[in-house]
Amino acid sequence: MSEARSIEWDALWLGASVATMCGAGYGLIEDGALGVKDGRIAFVGARADVSENVLSDFSGKVHELDGGVLLPGLIDCHTHLVFAGDRSHEFEMRLNGASYEEIAAAGGGIRSTVAATRAASLENLVAVSKPRLAALMAEGVTTVEIKSGYGLDLETERRMLKAARQLGETPGVDVVTSFLGAHALPPEYDDRPDIYIDHIVEDMLPTLAAEGLADAVDAFCERIAFSRDQVGRVFDKAVALGMPIKIHAEQLSHLGGADMAAAKGALSADHLEYLHGHGIKAMAAAGTVAVLLPGAFYTLRETKYPPIHGLRKAGVPMALASDLNPGSSPIASLLAILNMACTLFLMTPQEAVAGVTRHAARALGLGDDRGTLEVGKRADFTHWDVASPTELCYWMGLKRPGTVVKNGELVKQLWRNEGQ
Repeated sequence: MSEARSIEWDALWLGASVATMCGAGYGLIEDGALGVKDGRIAFVGARADVSENVLSDFSGKVHELDGGVLLPGLIDCHTHLVFAGDRSHEFEMRLNGASYEEIAAAGGGIRSTVAATRAASLENLVAVSKPRLAALMAEGVTTVEIKSGYGLDLETERRMLKAARQLGETPGVDVVTSFLGAHALPPEYDDRPDIYIDHIVEDMLPTLAAEGLADAVDAFCERIAFSRDQVGRVFDKAVALGMPIKIHAEQLSHLGGADMAAAKGALSADHLEYLHGHGIKAMAAAGTVAVLLPGAFYTLRETKYPPIHGLRKAGVPMALASDLNPGSSPIASLLAILNMACTLFLMTPQEAVAGVTRHAARALGLGDDRGTLEVGKRADFTHWDVASPTELCYWMGLKRPGTVVKNGELVKQLWRNEGQ
């Protein structure tokens, strides 16, 4: 480390352990130090490596923390948080014995949210979505993926993506958007799924790509949604347009969507309760991230567990996300997801925390930019009044970050007597 370069940092954070999330475990540096320059991490290491001369001559801001742990900003890599309407009545229906598929067949499910969202203005969509985003941010989330998919026509899909872009202007958070036009069959295309796929491929995708509203393309490959071949057509067009792809796959049955998407270079395959060994091998070979969604598993009272051991053994990165949506995962808490991943899926706390930092970044194609605390990466980090990151998985409803830093700028700071 050069003292001259150190003095040029904009800020220096001291007095906490630093969980870099690099390598095995948490990559913990006891009594660490983190330097920031121009919104990027300029130094990360032990406090002992920062000499007294540097501190005495330092012209930037020194933040002296009283213990705790610095972690990368959390990343929620799979949400549907832009929508209108409410589906609490479906929650009650499920508790009275109706299945997800039965509710969908009766006109509920995604279609009911589509009707409400089509009727909502851009301003209304932004207004109703802001509290959901705020809830995630309060827990230290600094990057959020938001999908469309509750419009199922060009006008409403565009409006949803514009709402997501507006939410991305919120200080302290980055929003990544995904076009999910192949989410469900809209009522005007009943019994004509291939014609709807034609519309997505020939009209919706080229238009939204030209307008720059979507960062990636997603699709739901399932019995109640679209076949492997239909989704494959959407992905072929997306790839031709230079857009990354991801897939909802193997949630309710095994259709082979995950291995198809992996073969086409998908960033991630999400849900995966019914994933088979061939799909695991395909994902491992392609570097496709498994995004696990225990909130949907919990809400739908699923009994089929995703193949955690097989994914782990094959070295497939496992990310976690809230899947925040009005039907199958009405959960605006990534910390609750950490606990569910450990208690329901038997993931280790180290795997779970990596799932909302390092692997979540990779699932969005942002692994080179954020998700770990390394020199050159974006200075997105959080400070927690905990002895170990394990506590984020252990407590439910208690812990919040005392400090959130986004792009090197202080977004939130609560002293201990004000917060925890």
